[in-house]
Amino acid sequence: MPFWRRATPALVAVLLVALADFLTGKDRYLAPLMTVVPAIAALTLKPGELLGICSLGIFAVYGLSVYDGVDNINDERFLYGAIVSYVVLTLFSAWVARIRMRRAAAFAAVSSVAEAAQRALLRLPGPVVGPLRLAVRYVSAADASRIGGDLYSVLETPHGTRVAVGDVRGKGLAAVQTAAVVLGAFREAAYDEAGLRGVAARIEASVERHVPDGEFTTALFAEFRAPGEIELLQYGHVPPIRVDGDGRAHVLDAPDPWVPLGLGRLTVGEPSSWGQPFGADDVLVLCTDGVIEARHRKSGEFYPLAERVGPLVRGAARSAGELETAVGRVYADLLAHTGGALKDDALLLLITRSD
Repeated sequence: MPFWRRATPALVAVLLVALADFLTGKDRYLAPLMTVVPAIAALTLKPGELLGICSLGIFAVYGLSVYDGVDNINDERFLYGAIVSYVVLTLFSAWVARIRMRRAAAFAAVSSVAEAAQRALLRLPGPVVGPLRLAVRYVSAADASRIGGDLYSVLETPHGTRVAVGDVRGKGLAAVQTAAVVLGAFREAAYDEAGLRGVAARIEASVERHVPDGEFTTALFAEFRAPGEIELLQYGHVPPIRVDGDGRAHVLDAPDPWVPLGLGRLTVGEPSSWGQPFGADDVLVLCTDGVIEARHRKSGEFYPLAERVGPLVRGAARSAGELETAVGRVYADLLAHTGGALKDDALLLLITRSD
């Protein structure tokens, strides 16, 4: 943020105190109110900047004292008291600003390390994996770092191109530990298991062994083999959306929904995968609940992804550039819905075939 914007609150405070003293007349001595200036400056300015801005306040205090007539021999004690109080508060506020800057630098360092750890964990795929084109938008809303609970992976395996999208319960380091278990198991099982159910079963076993009880991860798995069809397997995750070449959105609900990863021991039976047509002009839209549960900035309504996504990604299957532009449009529309900020992790993944 530029200096003039950070200095504006303190300068406005100087102006308001001076204006209030002037408008109330010489029988009202409001110069001591200038002590609010250092406190305000400590919130936005560096120590050196604070001393420079607050020096203007000292001249304002003296000028108002002369205007109010308290600089004479009988009332100059008020002037001395106001200046001494102002100087002491200025020095204290400079110390507070110095502490704030140190903590901000430490927080930035922690955030950078966390972001690097997250990138190492996710191993972000390129724009093309096997026969698939990808376009991604990922935003983490973790409070203490940039590590979030959303995850995804796309792998070209001997059994086809396999995709995993998940949403870990929780935030921060606990979430990334669970995500590491899920992604690690997926990267191993995706190459070894012939079917999606086998892949998911391996991941479920790893989650039960290495993740604390009560923690869970919603997940969606997809497998692309022959052109024209995809196989899907859902574990309590947000249903995918297929947008056809005419811009019509089709929500792909699971015929037999299953519980999230980590909760399989609480139910009986096995999950079932299902097939869906997927043509050369289609776009598969995958996301996490941070997208569909994003609330409108005024009404509080959830983001209607299924209603909005069709026109936004229509024709995106023509090229990698158009697919990237399309995911940008969806993300921009999401931010416009919320007023420019997201309160939860959000992942948008668009997939088309390039063959």
